[in-house]
Amino acid sequence: MAKFAIVTGASAGIGAELAKLAAAEGYDLLLAADTPFTESVGNAQTLDVDLSTFEGVDRLLEAAGGRQIDLLCANAGHGLGRAFLDQDPAEWKHVVDTNIVGTAYLLQKVLPHMVARNDGKVLVTGSIAGYIPGAFQAVYNGTKAFVDSFVAALQNEIKEADGVTLTNLMPGPTDTDFFERGDMMDTSVGTDPKKEDPADTAKNGWDALMSGKASVVSGLKNKIQSAVANVTPNAVLAEQHRKMAEPGTADN
Repeated sequence: MAKFAIVTGASAGIGAELAKLAAAEGYDLLLAADTPFTESVGNAQTLDVDLSTFEGVDRLLEAAGGRQIDLLCANAGHGLGRAFLDQDPAEWKHVVDTNIVGTAYLLQKVLPHMVARNDGKVLVTGSIAGYIPGAFQAVYNGTKAFVDSFVAALQNEIKEADGVTLTNLMPGPTDTDFFERGDMMDTSVGTDPKKEDPADTAKNGWDALMSGKASVVSGLKNKIQSAVANVTPNAVLAEQHRKMAEPGTADN
């Protein structure tokens, strides 16, 4: 029987590219997203589900039909631009619930089975945004700081299960619908034509996972930025982020 993989946030962008890589390696696929699927990937099963809730995650796992999950790409997440004080509480709560609550619950449901049999692979999509106080994207960057820290902590907790690989993929700005969904198309970063190709981001994450790496920052520019962030004061980082993400900063 073919190995079985679940990919979340798989209707477009990085998730869709990860699904293609898994399909090429012969995995049977269950793909989940809260936006419509616009293209098919082999014979993959697709599920329209909101993974910001326990119930949504439970629906996803029920759709797996009891199959052993050999690979999980926990990629679901979304952002929200503009000033925090102007944001609808329901919208920023959904970002928190999707990026933090749904991700943590999904890993808590899937990882114990992998650890028990000492076999399995999990790729979590964090972000270099987790290193940077995100002025005008404050909640999103905060959630990614949680994800980056959370994955590193879990890696230590399960280190005795050396047959289980848990990898954190940390992209920078990537050419997906992230910025449109996050209402950031009038910002410098949202309109930047030099964002990374999601196929490249996914391949970097996939290669890191298959090599057993703990984490990977995708793209040379992003590697430099994450390294610099570690030695730069938060106030400076926040001001730099403001120049990228403040509404009205898009080049005309």
